[in-house]
Amino acid sequence: MKILMFGWEFPPFNTGGLGTACYGLTKSLAKQNCRVKFVLPKMPRSVDAEYVDLVSADMVEKIDFEIVQTPLTPYMKVEEYHQALKEASLSPTKGGELYGKNLFEEVYRYGLKGGEIALRNEHDVIHAHDWMTYKAGMAAKRASGKPLIVHVHATEFDRTGGNGVNQNVYDLEREGMHAADKIIAVSNFCKDKVIEHYGISPDKVTVVHNGVEFDTVSSCEAGFSDKTVLFLGRVTLQKGPDYFVYAAHKVLQVDPEVNFVVAGNGDMLPSVIEKAAELGIADKFFFTGFLRGKDVDRAYKMAKVYVMPSVSEPFGITPLEAMRNGVPVIISKQSGVSEVISHCLKCDFWDVNELAQRILGVLEHSVLHEEMQMNGSEEVLQLSWDEPASKCIEVYQSFRTLSLMKAT
Repeated sequence: MKILMFGWEFPPFNTGGLGTACYGLTKSLAKQNCRVKFVLPKMPRSVDAEYVDLVSADMVEKIDFEIVQTPLTPYMKVEEYHQALKEASLSPTKGGELYGKNLFEEVYRYGLKGGEIALRNEHDVIHAHDWMTYKAGMAAKRASGKPLIVHVHATEFDRTGGNGVNQNVYDLEREGMHAADKIIAVSNFCKDKVIEHYGISPDKVTVVHNGVEFDTVSSCEAGFSDKTVLFLGRVTLQKGPDYFVYAAHKVLQVDPEVNFVVAGNGDMLPSVIEKAAELGIADKFFFTGFLRGKDVDRAYKMAKVYVMPSVSEPFGITPLEAMRNGVPVIISKQSGVSEVISHCLKCDFWDVNELAQRILGVLEHSVLHEEMQMNGSEEVLQLSWDEPASKCIEVYQSFRTLSLMKAT
């Protein structure tokens, strides 16, 4: 089975969970005898050296990479796109294959490249990850006539919390979903949004939960103290970092010895820092910035408990990474990952009182901590990427079966 797959990030150069998901999925697809041609935007020439591992990294057997030059990155807003051009000393009219003068023009130009790539690469099916790649996937479908699968990792309603939805992004998402022959959603939570907000038939959507890698865990151990609480992820509205700060304030009123670590970058980082200062708890907060590779596992290993207070999380791989590292997790009920793990604590993202109580419970009660640690470590072993890859292959093969039936 040959898959033409469109994404926009891939480890080691990734800015969020999408790249992690693409790596895990493609690696397991390769193990199951699929050949993946992975198409992704390329960053400016100034970071080519950093990007060599990705271009030359056939760390995943049977996976090739097709590179398209662009400063486009996941979760990027229009303003951030212009800033990326400025910082890289690029302009829309200079720099070779750079695309557009705004984010949406860039997405459209990426789509044109998708058609060209489809014509020169043999494939059985097209698989496009999230809205920035849907135009490319649709162009590839028009060029080759092969079936298109769009993989929804998040919607505009998740990224904005349902407030201030960008109409242009929504329109692109809706167009891609309706043009697709099949939609893969990362959870039932995500599927429900696709059906409700985009007018998609439930029969068109297949749920394939994400998994987690097991061969990347670092053996290094480090920590601030025995009472360290970790938030790791993009510091943006969707992830609920402000609720993390409010809960921390309540925890510290009971136990002033607790430390809180925020690992990640995002548009809300300045306001989160300001809020911690406003509440008088800045000295109990440590901000690491964005982490990648082994540093991610080091962050988990220094934590006594991991918290994911997401406002709207279609899945959420980070709790699985924490459990893989033996760290008890507390997650919001508004998350897709809550559908697949049971050895964790769950609460509504907005209930900071309950969140604070659960954090204190894990920190103060060693029996609870040990039970969550042991049972969580065992549970996550059942959540590798092999099963999600198998389910994707079933989707691919359904089109091949249909094609054979039509031929006869």
